[in-house]
Amino acid sequence: MVTISDCEQKNDVQLVFLSLENQEYYYCLMKRYEIPLMNYVRKLSGLNQSDVEDVLQEVFILAYQNLNDYDRQFKFSSWIYRIAHNQTVSMLRKKTKNYQDISWDEHDLDQLVQSDFDIEQSLFQKMDYRNLLQNIDTLPLKYKEVLLLKFLEGKDYQEISDILRKPMGTIGTLINRAKKRLLQEITKGQGESKND
Repeated sequence: MVTISDCEQKNDVQLVFLSLENQEYYYCLMKRYEIPLMNYVRKLSGLNQSDVEDVLQEVFILAYQNLNDYDRQFKFSSWIYRIAHNQTVSMLRKKTKNYQDISWDEHDLDQLVQSDFDIEQSLFQKMDYRNLLQNIDTLPLKYKEVLLLKFLEGKDYQEISDILRKPMGTIGTLINRAKKRLLQEITKGQGESKND
């Protein structure tokens, strides 16, 4: 029987190889990534809790079925986030859901504002979270996902590149464009509210 201390003493790569020999070790990986992946899927998709759990279940099943194919040149977290990303997009397509319906909670927005998000800090300080949320929700999915991964999930450019399967230069460009688009949305919203 695998214990909690067995899990805590091993890194991801060790747990992958142990899981290939004894499936009980896979539980360690599931427990390690359950909450972060659930939050990521929820934020990326705006799906209800039941659908998020369905996506997560599929993620863990697919990851286990493909453990032999895990490439150690990538972080395990990047690999499993990529599976979660693909499964989330797949679920959204099945539901024919509008990608604009993404929900963010105030804690996440607080982290975004306090991160190295370098555009017009004073503007963010004057806004309430509800307005910021509404502006983020207007961004195209390609911008939402990079903002989510960089500023809310804390992933570096290499990990985002691995997850989204795009070159790091493209990731940098997307992040910069997303920040500019967000600033435009915020500025446009403030202009409209002054005209009311």
